Amino acid sequence: MSPSPDSQQDQTRKPVSVAVLSLLALVFAVAIALVLGYTNHTDSNSATANLFGLRRYFASSLSSTSTSTSVARPAATALGRDFSKSATQSQQRDSAIMSEDNKRTPIYFLSHGGPSVMYDHDHPAYHKLGQIGREITTKVKPRAVVVFSAHWQAGRDTIQVNNAEITDLIYDHYYKEKYPNVGSREVANKVIDYLRKAGINAEGVKRGLDHGVWASFKCAFDPESNPLNVPIVQVSLFNSEDPVQHYKLGQAVSALRDENILIIVSGMAVHNLRDLRFTRGDPKPMPYTVSFDEALKEAVTTAPADREKAMADLLKRPDARQAHPSFEHLLPIHIGAGAAGEDVARRLWTYKDGSMSWAQYRFGELANAASSL
Repeated sequence: MSPSPDSQQDQTRKPVSVAVLSLLALVFAVAIALVLGYTNHTDSNSATANLFGLRRYFASSLSSTSTSTSVARPAATALGRDFSKSATQSQQRDSAIMSEDNKRTPIYFLSHGGPSVMYDHDHPAYHKLGQIGREITTKVKPRAVVVFSAHWQAGRDTIQVNNAEITDLIYDHYYKEKYPNVGSREVANKVIDYLRKAGINAEGVKRGLDHGVWASFKCAFDPESNPLNVPIVQVSLFNSEDPVQHYKLGQAVSALRDENILIIVSGMAVHNLRDLRFTRGDPKPMPYTVSFDEALKEAVTTAPADREKAMADLLKRPDARQAHPSFEHLLPIHIGAGAAGEDVARRLWTYKDGSMSWAQYRFGELANAASSL
């Protein structure tokens, strides 16, 4: 029985219909690609992801239409070449970014002083903190900052992590300052995970930044001239004076450095508020300021294999309780040393000022640039 004319006509239409539908789908996909490419051109990762998704789509479209039409093939092939070239360029950019990010970030110990340093633009520490801040924003370029401050001690065996994204500043002095900042729940959770993996009790809390952060950051990362523009997550110390416990705290979070997250520890190299009444207005350093400041340098710059013991021994020195009547301003540098691993430390600068020392340190070197400090 021979097929009817209608069925022959239907069979003739089917390949044409498939070809037309495939061509329309191709045109529609090109339009989407152009729109996405325009709206997302500033986001190389998103553009690359969209690009690879569309290339997979085009591959399947070309495969399905290869037997149906020969008209769409030249245009699609040309588009494929353009997309392939763009994809290669995007992959090269992403590879360069990943290569940079895989370099370990250094660690900075900032002697932060009191909030008054923000207003004393003639103070040598104000200028040095500004130089360190510019090194961080122009050469380190972290994606986030995790900061440990002397002014937050949680439990004897518990660490607290600020996991709030928006909080007010804590005014533990009479200064009412403003410092624009935003937190990161993602980074806070990373910190908590690393701590728990190391066997350290850790919990997320909502807490503002204290002056150990905002006073030094206002000098280092002036919002007008050198904004930091990345999330800041503050982490507590232990409520103890155990240097080894704090060294291990640093070791627990060291892996953050492999994710382009910068660790800053904020305290003071020498910090004796009780003797300020004897030294106010007289920058001549107290004898213990000189001796402990130099002992700190010797211990911190010791070979990494011997550094933990050398730094723990600092607290046993006869001048230790003069330099630090309580050790909360000293312990942050133990955290930094623990996080440094095998990286050596360098004292970037010091200023012995009465019963205070403003020494600033960096553990590790800059990955892709020379330091000017």
